[in-house]
Amino acid sequence: MEKRDYYEVLGVERTCDGTTLKSAYRKLALMYHPDKNPGDKASEDKFKEASEAYEVLSDPEKRARYDQFGHSKNPFEGFGGNPFGGFSGGASINDIFGDLFGEMFGGAGGRRRSQRGRGADLRFNLEVSFEEAAFGCEAQITLQKPKRCEVCHGQGAKPGTTPKVCPTCHGSGEIRLTQGFFSIARPCSQCGGSGKVIADPCTTCKGRGAVQAESTLTVKVPPGVDAGTRLKLSGEGEPGENGGPNGDLYVTLHVREHPIFSREDTDVWCEVPISFAQAALGAQIDVPTLEGKVKLKITPGTQSGAVVRLKGKGIPNLQGYGRGDQHVRVVVETPTQLSKEQRELLERFAQISGEDSNPQSRSFLSKVKELFGNE
Repeated sequence: MEKRDYYEVLGVERTCDGTTLKSAYRKLALMYHPDKNPGDKASEDKFKEASEAYEVLSDPEKRARYDQFGHSKNPFEGFGGNPFGGFSGGASINDIFGDLFGEMFGGAGGRRRSQRGRGADLRFNLEVSFEEAAFGCEAQITLQKPKRCEVCHGQGAKPGTTPKVCPTCHGSGEIRLTQGFFSIARPCSQCGGSGKVIADPCTTCKGRGAVQAESTLTVKVPPGVDAGTRLKLSGEGEPGENGGPNGDLYVTLHVREHPIFSREDTDVWCEVPISFAQAALGAQIDVPTLEGKVKLKITPGTQSGAVVRLKGKGIPNLQGYGRGDQHVRVVVETPTQLSKEQRELLERFAQISGEDSNPQSRSFLSKVKELFGNE
């Protein structure tokens, strides 16, 4: 069967530039790739046809010959033979395959590993008190972490020597395997993808480029943080490979429980016990806050469970916008041990008390009568 025109195969004009050519091929390769169309012979043929067209047109010399002679056989000697039995130049189409594998499988495909790899991030758990989380603090933390070797400056080679180009991958960091129309790259097993081997390793770090060391850092905890807040210390993670940048250190905060206070967002809650007499007659009591004691007025007839708000006595907003409130829940205590005189006085009180002095009981009894009648 007569071959179609390569420009027609890729759907481009004869005057198109390399970027347009590459974009057209990538679109067709993604559409007809065998991994996306398993068992579909027609798609496989179209994929091969597009790959052959791109292999020729992406090479300036081959494209010039094709523009002049078309599909005439003899002028194509030197094109590299069947493009699916191993490409002659291969650089441009291999780059395309690398992009395709990255898009289809979410990986790096045949792309070469970065020669200056960024270091890994680290995590540290820091426990702070309730008050330190509310108002901020500075904390000293000590941790063991890899540190760039000062003897070899992170190169891994003994001072006075340098890493050599890997003889297996010749410095590329990858081994490329070609089978049929696939060209797949994998990291070089000898150099681990770095492209270099260390013949004479540093005696201090044993060729790793880093040593384990104890580090003491200062962590600034801002006001208003809560449990689970993560603070980032840039550049305090593991050192990068081959002199690459350090990773970061993430400090995760854990807040100790408080014996009195609890927290809801930026508001603080606490319970304060008062006596029956204080609730009935009214009083002025001391209430704890995060910044010390304040006076709180208990109005006569206060019921157990009543909540009083202390405005602006809560926790500062982490973004710096104002401050929450403190909510005081009043709990009326019932005495458990009464003296003879106290019992006599309470019994007398009960005798002379009417329903009017107990509004909640009066309301409850009224509802019971409506529900059950005079039963």
